Amino acid sequence: MAELEVEIVAADHFVWSGAAKMVKARTSDGEIGILPGHAPLLAIMAAGELAIQPVSGDRIAVVVDGGFFSVDNDRVVIVADNAKLGEAATAGTR
Repeated sequence: MAELEVEIVAADHFVWSGAAKMVKARTSDGEIGILPGHAPLLAIMAAGELAIQPVSGDRIAVVVDGGFFSVDNDRVVIVADNAKLGEAATAGTR
């Protein structure tokens, strides 16, 4: 099964990285879901919750204040102005 390689960083700190089945974010144009095989994309993120479904484990929620994300070759890079990992999400953090 294909998977996404996800990396999330805030302006001043690392947030999370790992393998995921799906990433869902709110962009300036509306909500978007990213699955393996998604076309290349660069988008501006709006403030709100970013949801990640890791390959193993529970859903991860990250609250972001905006930023951008890119998708290319099943790699998702999210650069947030500010980001806070949800309480239950600790796997994959550095």
